[in-house]
Amino acid sequence: MPLRIIVWFLVLTSPSLVGETLPKKIHQRGFSVVGVAVRTTNAKEMSGEGVIPKQWQKFFQDGIQQKIPDKVDGTIYAVYTDYASDRNGEYSFVIGVKVNPNATVPAGMALRKIPAGDYAVLTSDKGPVSKVVPAAWQQIWSLEDKHQLGGPRAYRADFEVYDQRAADPRNSQVDVYVGVK
Repeated sequence: MPLRIIVWFLVLTSPSLVGETLPKKIHQRGFSVVGVAVRTTNAKEMSGEGVIPKQWQKFFQDGIQQKIPDKVDGTIYAVYTDYASDRNGEYSFVIGVKVNPNATVPAGMALRKIPAGDYAVLTSDKGPVSKVVPAAWQQIWSLEDKHQLGGPRAYRADFEVYDQRAADPRNSQVDVYVGVK
């Protein structure tokens, strides 16, 4: 087969050209997050009986971010951790902020340590957060099924970063960090 046909085939079948961008792989230093935690499953979240939207509502209505001492900055983190197994099992979902290493944990809140390690980072499309974040996770699961995350998932901790690009919930962009081995 001539080289130019092979090149055109690779260009035309490149994931970034057919609507699926491959995540970049980075090494992330460990850090701690304090926030509100709940246990759930993806099946529960997709059934219409999910608790994640209620956690977001609680986080903002109860002013949780303002009640957390020792904050590093104003970036909000949604952390998925304490996995029972894989994406089909139970996990803890924590909404909070990055804190100093010896942070005080207020009553009713939880501290989660994000381990140092390799992470596949996928940036969501820009749009309503209620649409772009679930779409990013759908893409992550698809890439996981195709072994295109840069390694098998570690299922130790994954997290979403809600920085200044997510200030407007109707027009947000979020980075999703997925722990890989």
